[in-house]
Amino acid sequence: MTFATLQFVRKMTSSAARTAAIKHVTVIGGGLMGAGITQVAAATGHTVVLVDTSEDILKKSATGIEGSLTRIAKKKFADKPEAGQEFVQKVLKNISTSTDAASAARTTDLVVEAIVENLKTKQELFSALDKVAPNHTIFASNTSSLPITDIASSTARLDRFGGLHFFNPVPMMKLVEVIKTSQTSQETFDTLVDFSRVLGKHPVLCKDTPGFIVNRLLVPYLMEALRLHERGHGSKEDIDVAMKLGAGYPMGPFELHDYVGLDTLKSIIDGWNKMEPENPLFAPSPLLNKLVAEGKLGKKTGEGFYKYK
Repeated sequence: MTFATLQFVRKMTSSAARTAAIKHVTVIGGGLMGAGITQVAAATGHTVVLVDTSEDILKKSATGIEGSLTRIAKKKFADKPEAGQEFVQKVLKNISTSTDAASAARTTDLVVEAIVENLKTKQELFSALDKVAPNHTIFASNTSSLPITDIASSTARLDRFGGLHFFNPVPMMKLVEVIKTSQTSQETFDTLVDFSRVLGKHPVLCKDTPGFIVNRLLVPYLMEALRLHERGHGSKEDIDVAMKLGAGYPMGPFELHDYVGLDTLKSIIDGWNKMEPENPLFAPSPLLNKLVAEGKLGKKTGEGFYKYK
């Protein structure tokens, strides 16, 4: 066997071993992101435990997952409804729920955290899980804005810690940003990349910088749209139409603000401003702060920059 062939075989064998290494996944956080990650992992044959502190949230998550799978089955098995029902039940059998994160982490290969964007809360979670998870278990955060290095610092497995940033809605969006810190081992990074591909996603390598790739470009754009409006240089309606028709964007910036959640955007920009107070791209917005203080957070509250029925 030639040297090139041997190298290829070793590479494929190594990739297969890494893929096989993740069979059991624990997802922490029963919100939209956590439920979406749970769904795609279960649909690709992984055993998944979805964890949250609230049974009510877990019940809502389970209902949402079943509804999403049913919609997929109707399209995928349009001419075979029985096959569609079988598909849904097969995926659901791979999912269980729990309010005990420590117990779930004791027998898992991968922990994916998708909880509130608060550094201290994430650090406390991972610090507790680090004490009970097996040595081989990889930890990953779905954070969209916080440094992975800072989250990982609460654990003793810096080499087995990375970022897996999915996009909402997870079952539909193909991209996954895989974040490698200066201490993430190459084996861990490769395993996370392989895992993303098994889920049917397209992984991209990101350095551990604020916002990684997508949000590092997207959030300053959204904030600049706000500043443009605050200066009186354009109405929110005209700015939205201009970016949709002129730039070909599916949503204008203010529509996207409401879709993402104004509180989420404020949390991101406040965190970045704290890290780099002199960076004008990270300057806060008085209008954004006002709307959040009034509880107008976008679609989820029925009103943000626009009103929703």
